[in-house]
Amino acid sequence: MKSTIIKIMLPALMLTGIGCTDFDEINTNPNATTKVTSAMQASNLILGITRGPIATQKSFMQPFILGKYITWQEGQESFQYNRIQRGSFSRLELLKNITPMINQAETPELKNAYTALGHFISAWQFFLTTLQMGDIPYSEAIKGESEGIIKPKYDTQKQVFAGILAELDQANDLFAKGADFGGDPIYNGSVDKWQRLSNSFQLYVLITLSAKTADTDLKVIEKFKTVAARPLMRSYSDNFALAYLDKDGQKYPWVNINSSNPSVIYPMLTSTLLDPMKAMKDRRLFYFGKPSAVKIAAGTAVSDWNAYPGAEPSAPFPSLQTMRATKDFTDLNDRYADLFNAEPVGLFNYWDLQFTLAEAAVRGWIPEPAATYYNAGITQSMKFVANYTPDNAKYHHNMKITDAYITEYLAGVALTGTAESKIEQIIGQKYIADFLHCVNFTAWFDNRRTGYPKFILNTSTNLNNPNTAFPLRWLYPTNEISYNGENMSAAVASQFGGNDNTLGVMWLLK
Repeated sequence: MKSTIIKIMLPALMLTGIGCTDFDEINTNPNATTKVTSAMQASNLILGITRGPIATQKSFMQPFILGKYITWQEGQESFQYNRIQRGSFSRLELLKNITPMINQAETPELKNAYTALGHFISAWQFFLTTLQMGDIPYSEAIKGESEGIIKPKYDTQKQVFAGILAELDQANDLFAKGADFGGDPIYNGSVDKWQRLSNSFQLYVLITLSAKTADTDLKVIEKFKTVAARPLMRSYSDNFALAYLDKDGQKYPWVNINSSNPSVIYPMLTSTLLDPMKAMKDRRLFYFGKPSAVKIAAGTAVSDWNAYPGAEPSAPFPSLQTMRATKDFTDLNDRYADLFNAEPVGLFNYWDLQFTLAEAAVRGWIPEPAATYYNAGITQSMKFVANYTPDNAKYHHNMKITDAYITEYLAGVALTGTAESKIEQIIGQKYIADFLHCVNFTAWFDNRRTGYPKFILNTSTNLNNPNTAFPLRWLYPTNEISYNGENMSAAVASQFGGNDNTLGVMWLLK
């Protein structure tokens, strides 16, 4: 692991060198191990990027509120109305555990595996952070303890992406030379699956750079072709997804067993999600939603598309409150609240890879037919939904997804038209497939980059400033103003003319 990704020292983490006290000694369990193993560190790191961001019902739903999948009726929700405020560098705090994880490895092969895992997690966290804000600390952001740099400089977003791509290259190489390792709740330590994930994720990083194909340093298209030839994810069984158990703290995040989820009364599914599904006769709708009580009382069948009205997320909040009060809306399917293991929540899925490859093929980056990848993405999404849903009428509303149906559906949504039309179709299908998956604001980032799926801009309800535009980024963290203001100000000046604002156009989007 290169020195630039070993330790992180943020202002909140400046206390070091605290010695043992009598309190520590009194509270040491003599029957418990005092050695933190590589496996323990790996588990903490992996759970930190999977379970950590969705630890509460509200945090689980936040990305889908911003992504216009659902409305939220607890109060006028900022994300629903496009108010994005300050970001955070807290994602980077867990990177301090990477070096201890590597140092505790017992064999050279395990060291390779844990080092590769460290590269992947570092790349993952920096990628999500730069997507939100633009230029960020990277090369110096993790040298607080090792070199005493507590005010790290900001690297340009291009430099950050170059570093991320290099780390994913190293992850590929080291996983190939590593041994299966302990402490992994996702792939049970399979270096083969982790290598496939790293390469698949790298392709997504590269497609995110679709506006930068002319950059002679990054060589995006050439790099994409190289990575596409490496081992990649093979089916939804390779999803980067956390499965859930019937144990406290390990249940599906939306579960409502014994009325444990007070937030179940707030969501309504939107027209942004439902209208395209109705138009395409997409049966995933019946697995995602619960029909309107009003429509059912009036005699509409649960298998009728008209039983599932969508809420327009940009509509005034009082009108959505009225819609909720009338009970004439589409709720989340009961399976999400009923089942402790409703489905594994994927942060990067096989279908995400396939839609990435499909988009790259449309753009001419790779020679294979885009339709092959497009169809595979849809097929695997549908099979995942069907296979993780119990055969209960209230969960599929008598509109089951079968192999015959999938074949019929693919014929009806064939990839056709101009290149732009095909990209719209691909992103639209990715949007549907990622419902209650990809909790890192993926749908919002895809819309920002491509314009798809199309969101309605309602100037009367839009809380962005100005209200005539959607936001483009999060503002820099408040604690950076206090503790690293000079470097932050330099980054704001170089990118946005000195104005840290939500409409600042970061390098990635130029």
